[in-house]
Amino acid sequence: KAASRLRLSGLCFLLQILNILLFAVFARYSPEGSPGRCPPQLDCSQRPQDSGFQQPRSQDVHTQVLLSFGLLVAFLGRYGPGSVATSILITAFAIQWAVLAQGFFNFFLNGKIYVGAQSMVSADFCTAAVLISTGAVLGRVNPVQMLLLALLEVTMCTLNEYILLSLMGVSDSGRSLTVHTFGAYFGLMVSRFLYQPHKDKRKREEWQDTGHQAEVFAVVGTIYLWIFWPSFTSATAVHNNAENWAVLNTYFSLVASTIATFILSPVLCEDSTPRMVQIQDATLAGMAVMGMAGEMLVTPFGALIAGFLAGLISPLGFRFFTPVLRSRLKIQDTCGVHNIHGLPGVLGALLGTLLTLLATADTYGDRLELVFPLMAQGSRTVTDQALTQLGALLLTLLLAVLGGCLTGAVLKTKVLRSPPDEQYLENTVLREVKLGNC
Repeated sequence: KAASRLRLSGLCFLLQILNILLFAVFARYSPEGSPGRCPPQLDCSQRPQDSGFQQPRSQDVHTQVLLSFGLLVAFLGRYGPGSVATSILITAFAIQWAVLAQGFFNFFLNGKIYVGAQSMVSADFCTAAVLISTGAVLGRVNPVQMLLLALLEVTMCTLNEYILLSLMGVSDSGRSLTVHTFGAYFGLMVSRFLYQPHKDKRKREEWQDTGHQAEVFAVVGTIYLWIFWPSFTSATAVHNNAENWAVLNTYFSLVASTIATFILSPVLCEDSTPRMVQIQDATLAGMAVMGMAGEMLVTPFGALIAGFLAGLISPLGFRFFTPVLRSRLKIQDTCGVHNIHGLPGVLGALLGTLLTLLATADTYGDRLELVFPLMAQGSRTVTDQALTQLGALLLTLLLAVLGGCLTGAVLKTKVLRSPPDEQYLENTVLREVKLGNC
């Protein structure tokens, strides 16, 4: 356990010094009037830039990433006490590294990376994908492995985001693809490489605490989702009424997904009322499905249908898909990210592709230029844009699988693994505090 502390301390020191040096050489605050993070081939004059208008939403996104993701895994009895601390550790590093990595792709002008509020929001998005991935491997990785996972995944996530949003011109403001889908399947591939047969013999209840404390964490985490996730979905949405679409569609989706859980959970489980953890999962699924379609013309009833389907997918996934992943594919998904992020993210991408086929100047009016600028400019047809949206899903899955396999192979090396008798102790490293005795 002392070796684990020293390795963690040394790695944190090296990574932080590296970040400081890179920021000193390359990072500068954006001068007034300098271009924000926007693909060069698009007219993004209507997109939110670094202004007072952006500030409240960027704070909401940061609060969502910093606090909510820690609370969302606190239902795990053995891991729960350290969940928020570990989430903060990953967030603190991943935000720094994401600003740099995204800067090299998007802001690297005249040898400098220009940093502003929008770059912080983008870094939060990338950090959210990392936190989603860690949900698939909790209990089988130590903090050192988590930091290395964040280092590698931020790089791959930034590459995927740059290709989709900047090069391909994909519309994915709420990040169904670049956060939910990528984060889920990246984590599942890492989990596949870290498969431990002796862990599979344990009952999942050993990791979960069904007591009062776990329910309290789930309640607080779900409330934070309801408050802050609409800002997460709409943080990069266009100005004016189109931004309101993203917020409203997200709310419609999450209420329908919550109702779906109350319909299906009593059928699949013995309890007459769903546990708070199940409601929390349904809330996440309902929001993930609106990532791409949120700012599109999905209409209120369309958002309700999408959320309802996502709310059905989550409990069905835990009931039928998770055992198959564990027994056939040797993937141990600790928090069920496949059911609450992966599948809803894929569904959201397919919904966004369908809505793209229905996008015309008659239905969107002036908003077409805001949501699909290449179509409004006449440089891309409706069919081409829809095929691009669909191709982006396939590319995201490919990069997530390849990146997850590479990361899993690195984390599986003998020097990074903890001895079998320290599997439990590795999750206590960050939550053991002795007052008055450092």
